[in-house]
Amino acid sequence: MTGPAEGADVAVVGGGPIGMSIAWRCARRGLRTALHDPAPGSGASSVAAGMLAPVAESHFGEAELTRLLVDSAARWPAFAAELTAVTGQDIGYRTDGTLVVTLTGDDRREAERLWAYQRSLDLPITLLRGTALREREPALAPRVRGGALMPDDHQVDPRRLVGALDTALDRAGVTVVPQPVTDVSALDARVVVVAAGCGSAALTGLPVRPVKGQILRLRAPGGAVGFRHVIRGYADGRHVYLVPRADGEVVVGATVEERGDTIVTAGAVLELLRAAADLLPEIAEHELVEAQAAARPGTPDNAPLLGWHQQPGVGSAGRGGGGTAGREVLVATGHHRHGIVLTPVTADLIADMAAGDDPDPALAPFRPGRFTAANRELAGEEQPWS
Repeated sequence: MTGPAEGADVAVVGGGPIGMSIAWRCARRGLRTALHDPAPGSGASSVAAGMLAPVAESHFGEAELTRLLVDSAARWPAFAAELTAVTGQDIGYRTDGTLVVTLTGDDRREAERLWAYQRSLDLPITLLRGTALREREPALAPRVRGGALMPDDHQVDPRRLVGALDTALDRAGVTVVPQPVTDVSALDARVVVVAAGCGSAALTGLPVRPVKGQILRLRAPGGAVGFRHVIRGYADGRHVYLVPRADGEVVVGATVEERGDTIVTAGAVLELLRAAADLLPEIAEHELVEAQAAARPGTPDNAPLLGWHQQPGVGSAGRGGGGTAGREVLVATGHHRHGIVLTPVTADLIADMAAGDDPDPALAPFRPGRFTAANRELAGEEQPWS
């Protein structure tokens, strides 16, 4: 339902999957909840591919983030089942797994270094030769030299997810306020949660920056996609992924650009299609349906910001607000490339805190306070972060 939200227990600012899921979880806990966003579901999630990839997205030096990814991915089956049961809507959750494939010897060596690191974390990976890969996916190019199966890396359709969450919010009695928020201290709520993606920087003073991503949507001839796994590939030094949907759509992505515009460029489209076709030649015959760009919310260490944060300003209103500058808010932002996979764990743990629980120890590495002035000085950084 829409309208004003006076005296809510929880006000959530930001209507992406993270914010919507937090609002849903809060309402399910019996909290009077309002979601503030002019157009829920219209941000980065409308462009996202929806890969739930705790293994493939684990990178060197990010062991704590990997643990959070694995935790959240393990919550996805129950989260998807509950959301489907509440709404009766299919969110495109699929468990076919992910194949990571390499095209050249250099690609293989680059991938093997990362696979060795991932296996050192006891992540489930099965190494496969080229023939074994093509037995699983005959559409792969003959040049594919080898790869790995990551059976626990799944997918969901973010657009269907947002549609289902919209229905779930309505049925849970969440009030949707379709106006932008420019000052969280003005919100009449016991607890304010800032989950506004790139917009969180202006609302909190935290170092959240836009990271541009360009993505393509194709449609298979006759609506029949010729592969079932998510394919993540190294193609002569270029990284690409292909995500098959049951309705005949194939999502191809994505660029990672340190810029904030949302212009689709010819060069990005060319590079994505070239890399994708090198791995799966059949996609050259697919219809190009959409080319889009969006800004992901990144942080200096590529990890999310999760927990209580004292707003900059004169004085402190505390967690209860009171309309003065400097109130303490809950922050759930900076998810970068991991917003969809981290949705369940973020929603559960932030909603627990909004309800009055102590922070879960799993959130300690992601506290917003890690970017305080003292921590920046120790790191030798000079950025004007608050």
